[in-house]
Amino acid sequence: MNLRKCVQQYENLTHYIEQSMLKYQDQPAYTCLDTTLSFKDINEKSYALACYFQQTLKLKTGDRIVIQLPNLIQYPIVVYAALRAGLIIVNTNPLYTTREMLHQFNDSGAKAIVILKELLPKLDEIQTNTSIEHVIVTDTSDLLAESLAPIVTEQGQISFNQCIMNSRALTLVPVTSQLDDISVIQYTGGTTGLSKGAVLTHRNLISNIIQTADRLSDVSKTGDGPFIMPLPLYHIYAFLLNLWLFCEGSKNVLIPNPRDMDNFIDAIAKSKPSGICGINTLFLGLCSHPKIKIAYFSRLKFTISGGAALTTSASNDWKKLTGCTISEGYGLSETSPVATLNPPGKEQVGSIGLAVIDTEIQIWDDNDQPLAIGESGELVIRGPQVMQGYWQQVEETKKVLTKDGWFKTGDIAILQEDGYIRIVDRKKDMIIVSGFNVFPNEIEEVVVSHEGVLEAAAIGVPNEASGEAVKVFVVRKDLTLTDKDIIAHCREELTNYKVPKIVEFRDELPKSNVGKILRRELR
Repeated sequence: MNLRKCVQQYENLTHYIEQSMLKYQDQPAYTCLDTTLSFKDINEKSYALACYFQQTLKLKTGDRIVIQLPNLIQYPIVVYAALRAGLIIVNTNPLYTTREMLHQFNDSGAKAIVILKELLPKLDEIQTNTSIEHVIVTDTSDLLAESLAPIVTEQGQISFNQCIMNSRALTLVPVTSQLDDISVIQYTGGTTGLSKGAVLTHRNLISNIIQTADRLSDVSKTGDGPFIMPLPLYHIYAFLLNLWLFCEGSKNVLIPNPRDMDNFIDAIAKSKPSGICGINTLFLGLCSHPKIKIAYFSRLKFTISGGAALTTSASNDWKKLTGCTISEGYGLSETSPVATLNPPGKEQVGSIGLAVIDTEIQIWDDNDQPLAIGESGELVIRGPQVMQGYWQQVEETKKVLTKDGWFKTGDIAILQEDGYIRIVDRKKDMIIVSGFNVFPNEIEEVVVSHEGVLEAAAIGVPNEASGEAVKVFVVRKDLTLTDKDIIAHCREELTNYKVPKIVEFRDELPKSNVGKILRRELR
């Protein structure tokens, strides 16, 4: 396959998506909360919403729009509408605290947001300190037939349904985004404690859709049974898989809350999927749930894992339960994200698989020189899916992206003779909790903001449920301070998965001769 030629046949990501809307218009596209919409439905609703963005809100090409929603059908509708209107998407975790929201909104310079009604109190606290001018509000039941009327909103806000209803007679002025224009700013953790926006272009995402489709071509065919999507669409892993599924004409069953295992398993039993994605903790949870016996897996052809290391026990339990192997992959927000993926049926458990097409992989030493096969060093990646850089962060970009296009992942890996790659360690201090990146500096900054804390250091420790959990070491100013005080303080400032699970008090922390805290000694 000539990937470059495949990508060049599309003007932009919008063109790719619109072709799928027309080609598969009579087929079901999404199911969520007992509601199913066809590709035609998605086409009509996203077109009307794009008109609203463009002609009512007067948003211009290149303006940023935040999406802060769980897995609801509204999410892809907003994504496709934003692309059709030439806007840049900013995916945001709906569980973020006001501190985290404020940073992302201001860093991106977003002018509009589509947000779940229940999250409005958090937005109300910070909106006047942001550049957000337009607030579109949606509810979980907005697309149900019996609730198409607009929900009641405050002044300066408008209902999602109202936007669509008011714009059905409008005509969209065509937007001619180019392949190298920005389509998404995907925020990822930063070693400074603040998240950085990975700049992804139309070319990046189209390339990665085609790369993913190529690797899964033997097991995924148009017209197969539905795909179960329990992972949040604001995460780059699920975001890209959603785009791939839509462009392949597949039905995507969105799971708003996979922690509600009873309803999740009911959705699996009802939909009879041919594909599913997840992370290690999710597979372990499903396999051990007493209700899983009602699920129907006889049509399951492939399972994808990413975001955190897949354990042998999870892989074996899943194969025993479903008869299906798990294909573990690897990627980052900076690589759109898929860089490697185990070929279905040819998996090596404990490996992140083979590089996808048109992707170069090397292992470098500390002097940025390639190492021999079998030697461990930093995994570096070059390919059409690699980001353009970090949004408005020139110096941070230079640290990870070389002049000739190599991206330094910060992960220590080994390249085997057969081309399969194994991650053996992390060069960075990043902690991975249930597939989400957590950076120690951010945790430490919050902990030391407590008036009773002198110093703090955060590390990751093994956790059976989430892969890793956050542990903090604290030197106290106030000797009456307890671990419960620290955790309560963190809950006010951090998303739940970042909150420390373990607090250990010490008289002092290990430091280098220049005073830098040595996390490696704590580990």
